[in-house]
Amino acid sequence: MRSYHIFGIVILLIFVLASCAPGPNDLEKTPDSEGKVSGFWKGIWHGFIAPITFIISIFSRSVRLYEVHNSGFWYNLGFVFGAGLFLQGGILGSRKACKRK
Repeated sequence: MRSYHIFGIVILLIFVLASCAPGPNDLEKTPDSEGKVSGFWKGIWHGFIAPITFIISIFSRSVRLYEVHNSGFWYNLGFVFGAGLFLQGGILGSRKACKRK
């Protein structure tokens, strides 16, 4: 009986987590109003400033956290690297490493 409960909980968690997955970006690889598509380097910058952009986006409808007019994989990779630099591997991560020594 207990294994049925665990199995049910696992199935429920799978459905809940799958429902949170984002859908496709229809504007990927299409230029914005200025004719530009954001690539890897712009992704790094957007990832790096993501915490600040998030706070601004709460109060402003014209600011978004993520550029939808992007090059796809390369922009996403840059965004993850940029966010990682700020959140774990760069500015904040280096301060924690110094305190441990």
